[in-house]
Amino acid sequence: MAVKMRLQRKGRKQAPFYHIVIADARAPRDGKYIERIGFYNPLTKPATIDIDRDKAFEWLANGAQPTETVRAILRFKGVYYKKHLMRGVKKGALTLEEAENKYQQWVDTKDAKVAARFEQTAKDKADYYSKLSGSPAPKIVEAPVEEVTEEVTEEVTEEVVDNQVASEEEE
Repeated sequence: MAVKMRLQRKGRKQAPFYHIVIADARAPRDGKYIERIGFYNPLTKPATIDIDRDKAFEWLANGAQPTETVRAILRFKGVYYKKHLMRGVKKGALTLEEAENKYQQWVDTKDAKVAARFEQTAKDKADYYSKLSGSPAPKIVEAPVEEVTEEVTEEVTEEVVDNQVASEEEE
């Protein structure tokens, strides 16, 4: 039985959303599958991909054949890099610990790049909307909580108490 790693389309018309599944090659695209290992949403920028890397590697090592799109996703998520490193472990070029360390470093740098891309997209989106509205983008300034002094809090609490007493007297 030939096993394929493929995309299974979900979502409504003009809004595709895909599950990454392991299925028999003879099964229809949206039909019966063996296991679901992740999802792929191409509509977000950058595309959202969530995949169980260990299961994908396991199926790949057992002979599952990915489609072109799934192969690109697996390459992007580092499953093929892990396969490459494990081949080196089998040949004796690396130890398992070295391979795991290299793989984890690669995953960390890749995740940092993707996070930076999400932040850049959010910034671009905010700039675009501010340009449309004609007003400057709101500046988000985070003030450290530790810098608030007791004097300021005492003044604020005195003002609040004075306002409450004044409002009670009016009633």
